[in-house]
Amino acid sequence: MKEWKKLLLIVSVFLAAFFIPFSDARVSGAIMEAFYMLQEYAQQHVLFCLIPALFIAGAISNFITQGSVIKYFGSEAKKWVSYAIASISGTILAVCSCTVLPLFSGIYKRGAGIGPAIAFLYSGPAINLLAIILTARIMGWELGLARAVGAVAFSIIIGLIMALLYKKEDKERETQAMQLFEEAREERKPWQNVIYFASLVFILIFAAWSKPGNETGFFMAVYNIKWYLTGFFLLVLAFTLIKWFKKDERVSWVGSTWSFSKQILPLLFAGVLIAGVLMGRPGTDSGLIPSDYVAALVGGNSLLSNLIASVVGAFMYFATLTEVPIVQGLIGLGMGKGPALALLLAGPALSLPNMLVIRSVIGTKKTLVYVSLVIGFATLTGMLFGIMV
Repeated sequence: MKEWKKLLLIVSVFLAAFFIPFSDARVSGAIMEAFYMLQEYAQQHVLFCLIPALFIAGAISNFITQGSVIKYFGSEAKKWVSYAIASISGTILAVCSCTVLPLFSGIYKRGAGIGPAIAFLYSGPAINLLAIILTARIMGWELGLARAVGAVAFSIIIGLIMALLYKKEDKERETQAMQLFEEAREERKPWQNVIYFASLVFILIFAAWSKPGNETGFFMAVYNIKWYLTGFFLLVLAFTLIKWFKKDERVSWVGSTWSFSKQILPLLFAGVLIAGVLMGRPGTDSGLIPSDYVAALVGGNSLLSNLIASVVGAFMYFATLTEVPIVQGLIGLGMGKGPALALLLAGPALSLPNMLVIRSVIGTKKTLVYVSLVIGFATLTGMLFGIMV
């Protein structure tokens, strides 16, 4: 760290300690709320969502060849193939905005084009089948349908725009990757790799399976046996690692997972703390920004109300499925249908912790463009929906 940065850090800490009114109930409550939110995140998401995702990212980095990634996700790949795979993969995984990050980082660093990688990044948390069903059931089929169509369209359109904006840079990055790349001799048969990766993915899916609102039905049935299913796929994974992988491959896999962890976890934890201070845990109204203020600003269907809903959704952290009851509560406080859709389209796909990590992977400029596109499209879509309904 440069000396001026050290000085800036020391001065910032001093000024914060000197001027922040810690005795104020709202401020002290918001600080505690940040740690409550971090604790909740650690208890509910790190072990069963983020850790499996990090191991998948490590596996992608080690056992999927750059040639394969570039073939299906590179700049020269067929658009309908790459974007279909990206959006469908996101739908299947149905993870939150933070859990998708290691997977996004893995395929991007392995040579995927910015467009398909961004489509995957958006689709993972945004195109959650259960969340869309809950939205339709609780807030009406119109909002549920609009969310489903908007999320699928966003993942493809935003990905295509990013690919168009950074086409030259993407091509150069792909060329460099191919020059450094040497096709390794495959030690395993393709079906063995499929079983290995499938076991990792199913561990993530079932370990992160959330309890649905209804006590009956398919989703509840899966929830009731989620740990049996997770345990089964853990045994499958253990078998594949022992029988089909050499010791140095296993060590390399763990090493890659650790590299992703060092890059992603500190930024995520810092982002969760900041989000907790500003907005608190969803539904608690304990952050520095009162939820009543937010609700008052997102009434009606003006451009400003939709924009505010999109921005608030983009910076707030939503765990999987929590956005539905939160938006339902905001609608009860006077939130318009248009802003509600805008928040549902921007919120699950983005969060402050999510943005910090994306920046470390693709850089500040691309991150700003991506966030702006999500907020912009969510705002316009929400406004159009508000006019239609």
